[in-house]
Amino acid sequence: MPAEMMRAERSRAAILRAAFELYQEQSYNKVTIEGIAARAGVGKPTVYRRWPSKGAVVLDAVIEAVPPAPFPDTGDIERDLRSWLYGIVDLLADPKRGPLFAGLVGAAQHDHELAAAWRERLYRPTRRENVERLCKAKADGQLPDLDPDLIIDLLAGPVWFRLLVVGERPTRQLADKALRLVIGASARSAKSEKRAL
Repeated sequence: MPAEMMRAERSRAAILRAAFELYQEQSYNKVTIEGIAARAGVGKPTVYRRWPSKGAVVLDAVIEAVPPAPFPDTGDIERDLRSWLYGIVDLLADPKRGPLFAGLVGAAQHDHELAAAWRERLYRPTRRENVERLCKAKADGQLPDLDPDLIIDLLAGPVWFRLLVVGERPTRQLADKALRLVIGASARSAKSEKRAL
């Protein structure tokens, strides 16, 4: 690797490490590009060359430090949905990792640049992967012809609601209840469709 590329990669790593450390130490609102640059030992222009805003760099730092788990594909959609949902629950219930994501969701309600970065860097790629997995399950005959986006929302929604609105850590028991309801409703829908034919 050329020396210039090595320096660029070192500065990128230092910036992400600094952003993650500062976000762990203080609230999102108190993190600044100036603070990130100072801790990373770079100038502000170096940060802005890679990221358009504080929100983008902090989000990338969190994603790199705590990458989202991929949607599994064992061939059994119910098992895979449970594993995926447990991954979300375990992440958000973790006393160290959960507040990082919850804090970003809260801050994104007022920081439009962070909200845009969240949609572009985290939500859309993850949602696309999840929908593809559910579409594959539908094609394999494991799910009825229901809206995959809605299935995902119905499963993940209670977990995020408990955390962000109620202020409770989500549990695997909650995930199991949500999964039983959604899978049960899906099965009933499939039976109704067959009777209608």
